[in-house]
Amino acid sequence: MRHSKGYRNRTRKLLRKTPRERGRPGLSRLLYEYKEGDLVCIDICPNYVETAPHRRYQGKIGTIVGVRGKAYLVSVKIGGKDKIIITTKDHLKPFKQQEASAQV
Repeated sequence: MRHSKGYRNRTRKLLRKTPRERGRPGLSRLLYEYKEGDLVCIDICPNYVETAPHRRYQGKIGTIVGVRGKAYLVSVKIGGKDKIIITTKDHLKPFKQQEASAQV
């Protein structure tokens, strides 16, 4: 019998939280306001399944392209092509290197 090729297959380790990370993410992550052109890191939160991007985008760096309701449009370059991902703040973190270069 063939194994399932579902949307979240082979994500057991990828989408697991350590005991210290369990529960909902902090408010600072959810209250952060992104503007168009900001660089973000995609960090999938396993608590919110419906708005989570595919696991191939875990850890990728993207650019905010637009806003759609509560969700953000993020452009990510994969294999020479630009892909547009629609996801919420739960799965985004500001890219730290961008903030360091802006302060200098």
